[in-house]
Amino acid sequence: MFFSLSKILGFFVVPSNAVAILCALGAVLLATRFRKAGSRILALGVVLLLVCGYSSLGNLLLLPLTERFPAGNAGGRAPDGIIVLGGSIDPERSQARGSLEMDASAERILTMLQLARRYPDARIVFSGGSANLIAEPVPEAPIAGDLLEDFGTPRARIVLESDSRTTAENATFTRKLVSPKPGERWLLVTSAFHMPRSIGAFRKAGFDVEAYPVDWRTRGWSDASMPFTTLSAGLARTDVAVHEWVGLIAYWATGRSSELFPGPRKAN
Repeated sequence: MFFSLSKILGFFVVPSNAVAILCALGAVLLATRFRKAGSRILALGVVLLLVCGYSSLGNLLLLPLTERFPAGNAGGRAPDGIIVLGGSIDPERSQARGSLEMDASAERILTMLQLARRYPDARIVFSGGSANLIAEPVPEAPIAGDLLEDFGTPRARIVLESDSRTTAENATFTRKLVSPKPGERWLLVTSAFHMPRSIGAFRKAGFDVEAYPVDWRTRGWSDASMPFTTLSAGLARTDVAVHEWVGLIAYWATGRSSELFPGPRKAN
């Protein structure tokens, strides 16, 4: 139920869809006796479209998320395991084309391959089912497993979790699958903007992991005032940020995260 609701409500929450619906409503009202209200709603929609698309709003919303955790530190004691969250492979397109097809979060896959080679004794866990609500589900994990083997990772080191559809399920299903022992070091690889919600979900599941963020999307706070040169780029950035903020609130409100805005643990 939570998965279906999150997908349905998520469609209406992201700015690009919300603005499109607003503009469509205004346009429809123009043809009725509510013409005046329709023109105002349409004008509001156009203004929001321009602000979300061309201003630095997307970066301003994204930066607190991406900068919440520092860059991953793979130094020190070698990790016992490396967990990579799904969301970087387009499984339906990969299956249809018979080749690996990745999306904007491809850095997760590249980092997975790098860390698998750097730490030859660590278990590599890929957690990713299918988040498709409409089409027949095709999980990501088996595709990632084949890729790891193609790059020389022994099958014995690979652990695939193919049932999760949400970040909360990534955490609970992975913990049950690998049964982490006290004192083990586990790295968690996912996009920087997705890391706060992911860490909150893993902490709630009782799995102590170390953040290893990738896929930063910005250069840092210097991009806070940087406008976008294309409407689509700004809208895409704003959509990602709003989706993640809404996700943080929803996870905290439903008890799926350890706190509202998880961050690095304070040193003792």
